[in-house]
Amino acid sequence: MSVRVEALYEAARRAGLLVEAEVGGLRVWVDFRAPDEAVLEGLALSADYTVRFPASALPALAVGEIVTVRGASYRVRDLRAIGDGSERRAALTRE
Repeated sequence: MSVRVEALYEAARRAGLLVEAEVGGLRVWVDFRAPDEAVLEGLALSADYTVRFPASALPALAVGEIVTVRGASYRVRDLRAIGDGSERRAALTRE
């Protein structure tokens, strides 16, 4: 039995692991990572601003668009599909 990525993100949101982001007036819950943020239970540091999200949450997101997280604006500089394409990762540059 496979679990849909949207169900995993909903469980993560309820557990307080995601943050709300805004893109073009649309609000979605994303996994947000910032530089020097501990990841992998403190075993490594993130080197970039990134957001991960179900592809269905922001199907039209494109390079160059603005994403607002916690009141700060970021421009999408790279966008990649993860795994089977049901999840996406956007690399961001702070505005």
